[in-house]
Amino acid sequence: MNPFFKNSLIRCIFSLNRLHPNLSHDSRRFCHFSGDIGPGSWKSTEGLVRCPVNDVPLSPITFLERSATAYRDRTSVVYGSVKYTWSETHERCLKLASALTQLGISRGDVVAVLAPNVPAMYELHFGVPMAGAVLCTLNTRHNSAMVSTLLRHSEAKIIFVDYQLLEIAHVALDLLKKTETKPPILVLIVESDGSPPTNFSTSDGYEYESLLATGQSEFEIRRPIDEWDPISVNYTSGTTSSPKGVVYNHRGAYLNSLATFVLHGMGSMPVYLWTVPMFHCNGWCLPWGVAAQGGTNVCLRRVIPKDIFDSIALHKVTHMGGAPTVLNMIVNSPVSDRRPLPSKVEVMTGGSPPPPPILRKMEELGFGVSHLYGLTETYGPGTICTWKPEWDSLPPDERYKLKARQGVQHLGLEEVDIKDPVTMKSVAADGKTMGEVMFRGNTVMSGYLKDEKATEEAFRGGWFRSGDLAVKHPDGYIEMKDRLKDIIISGGENISTVEVETVLYNHPAILEAAVVARPDNHWGQTPCAFVKLKEGFDVDAQEILKFCRDHLPHYMAPKTVIFEDLPRTSTGKIQKFILREKAKALGSLS
Repeated sequence: MNPFFKNSLIRCIFSLNRLHPNLSHDSRRFCHFSGDIGPGSWKSTEGLVRCPVNDVPLSPITFLERSATAYRDRTSVVYGSVKYTWSETHERCLKLASALTQLGISRGDVVAVLAPNVPAMYELHFGVPMAGAVLCTLNTRHNSAMVSTLLRHSEAKIIFVDYQLLEIAHVALDLLKKTETKPPILVLIVESDGSPPTNFSTSDGYEYESLLATGQSEFEIRRPIDEWDPISVNYTSGTTSSPKGVVYNHRGAYLNSLATFVLHGMGSMPVYLWTVPMFHCNGWCLPWGVAAQGGTNVCLRRVIPKDIFDSIALHKVTHMGGAPTVLNMIVNSPVSDRRPLPSKVEVMTGGSPPPPPILRKMEELGFGVSHLYGLTETYGPGTICTWKPEWDSLPPDERYKLKARQGVQHLGLEEVDIKDPVTMKSVAADGKTMGEVMFRGNTVMSGYLKDEKATEEAFRGGWFRSGDLAVKHPDGYIEMKDRLKDIIISGGENISTVEVETVLYNHPAILEAAVVARPDNHWGQTPCAFVKLKEGFDVDAQEILKFCRDHLPHYMAPKTVIFEDLPRTSTGKIQKFILREKAKALGSLS
């Protein structure tokens, strides 16, 4: 393992144990490296032997190996006219791993990629860990300065770059050279039927397909020595602060892959449409999960409604995922962009609480929607709003309100709870008392790369602290209310921006909405709504303010409405820190 990964995480773990010697056994076991817990009780049972016959490190690499046998001739990846079978994908990933080692990649080295959802991005999810390396998927909307910063922080040895992002990569590498940092080797990903762009030459680096051709299909996979070995590092979106490197391990990736396809209701051989960026939480762990089920990955470079509907019709898509912003695009797309669904398409949505009106419209179009919740630090999905048959008979408004809840932990997590962040006591399950969402279990990150202080703070008290505020209902289901930094306190009353936004989305003219705090000399803060109208609608601020006052307690209703496009991350999250600055600049209403 690369020493900087191992040493950084070990120091974090030892610091946690030193700071919190009174943690319970259950809490402490989440703050240890595998093997540090001590002798197991099984040792007292005569005749039991723990050995390589019955104890193999869990790794999602095995999913690909199994599919190459069980689903050998079935289609694994589709992208335009390009199609591969599982046998071919397995061979290509072996050659990729072999080629990486020939370029000098050792165990624990970081390999970065800056690319959309194209076949190479999928293959890197297997080829990099098969070489014993750590995959770092970079946000395709980062600018050159941020790419340079993350490459330097991760110490990436190689970066794979899609041809459309080559200029961003070139500038990022030039910035690295100016800091006297050795830049990573560049590997260019071109379209299958295209040639390298004119601003690329062999002196710049390698071309993806040519590099694969140098690899050996008989390559011996470098399997993890310990299932806690890092498999990937994902940088957080930076919606509330500067990005941090979240480290995933083979065990967590394996377990979350299984949990995610179970959440998604995937049976054998699903057809999955890639509308979730694979760079985001490793695509919610589904590059590995779809392989486990021998499914077909339909790769999509552009996430626009017409391409989504065309792909569903052409490939008979059974499953897809996306943030609520993707669902919003679909339900508000022109009729001319839509095509009838060949059958029901199951959609997993998450990333931010989905407004009930959007859930209703999606199902009217023939999609089945499930709602999950999680963070980068929980490998993506952490909870699921598990649906109960008795809810089907409820009135529509009540049904969709239930579906918008974040639900209960999935099978890979030990526990999720809503706790008072100071006392660490569970809040009352009354659907009213707010607390912080906290997790613990095998699908919580290993830690933040090279940031012991941030890891210690995130794990303080023996739980992972999400920074999200929620309530727990009497049935045990949790419901998000806000982020700690987004809650509005007006006249001593807490106002959930999520609740206000849900009302705004019910207005027939509003396409997108976000609510933040505006400073107020009398009340402290008042709600400020940023909205984007649907095409063809023309309403003024007073109409929206009246609509909110008619549907909310007056203290919760926005006092300000601003019409503009909402800033978003590439995964669809609204960048509220930008909106907060704009609201702050408006000054006090009172």
